[in-house]
Amino acid sequence: MATLEPVDRTKMSVDDIYRELKYRIGEYTPDFELRVKAELAHEINRLKLERNAVILGHNYMEPALFHSVPDFVGDSLDLSRKAANTDKDVIVFCGVRFMAETAKILNPTKTVLIPSLKAGCSLAASITADDVRALKARFPGIPVVTYVNTYADVKAESDVCCTSGNAVAVAKSLGADTFIFLPDEYLARNVARESGKRIIVPRKLPDGALVVDDTGPFDMVGWGGRCEVHEQFSVADIQAVRSQFPDVVILSHPECSPEVVAASDFSGSTNAMIRYVEQTTAPRYLLLTECSMGENVAAANPEKEMLRLCSVRCPHMNQITLEMTRDALLNMQYVTEVPEEIRVRAYRAVRRMLDIG
Repeated sequence: MATLEPVDRTKMSVDDIYRELKYRIGEYTPDFELRVKAELAHEINRLKLERNAVILGHNYMEPALFHSVPDFVGDSLDLSRKAANTDKDVIVFCGVRFMAETAKILNPTKTVLIPSLKAGCSLAASITADDVRALKARFPGIPVVTYVNTYADVKAESDVCCTSGNAVAVAKSLGADTFIFLPDEYLARNVARESGKRIIVPRKLPDGALVVDDTGPFDMVGWGGRCEVHEQFSVADIQAVRSQFPDVVILSHPECSPEVVAASDFSGSTNAMIRYVEQTTAPRYLLLTECSMGENVAAANPEKEMLRLCSVRCPHMNQITLEMTRDALLNMQYVTEVPEEIRVRAYRAVRRMLDIG
């Protein structure tokens, strides 16, 4: 599931797709719904050929879509690589807006579609290009690492981008004693913890002014952005699960709080969690991340027991459906554009991330 080998479903019939979905998600999906989804997926795969398109599906996509139409599935870093290397004319990004923007940054001559204009991100919305410029003015000469979960104009103000999977490696690549890491506060604190850094997190007042406590020593400057999904998990959740299932292995995303990460058995990017589940011999496991991903991992590993205790879904990722993906290709709608002046500057930061790996 995490290898990102291409999956060619364009030659599959409706019945083929139905049987695949039945095997993957039939346990908890009504049969009539599987039939409808299979017909939609078949139409999408036909349109994909007509439009010379590639479909990229993030790990957080709902299971019926995830297991039926993407040519590649994975996390932000891997899908960015696939976007950079595609020879197709059209890229359909089944993910949120900043991901589609990243694909456009890497492919200025290609048409990039996003199935829903409502697919935003609380992290991306937590910081603006003006905020980054204010931080750079307050801490002149300090390099800026920006999480890929940001919009293009923020990336354009950065020295390098990173993902949750390569954040520590990117930080080390700077060769700098002190750096700015934006915008996820929890990911920054987890990077600081793993790297032995001392971090300060400025606060932004309603009037836009920054409040910075830099009276003590620090090596890292963060920001107060948080993922509205991952910030909901708590140590109390972990303790409650362990009291009922003492042999459970708990995996958390680095966008969770440092306390949750410390209380987990493993923390990593979505692809890292997938690989862990594929390789583990644990009797049961639990993913502290977006629920659709948990369902996708369970569907890909039916022989392993996953605790289905998650109730946290991303309202933005859940905007993307098979129906909307079909309409995007049918009508060539919701084209993602990035102004060239911003794209060129953002490209340098994204390209450096890809080169670091």
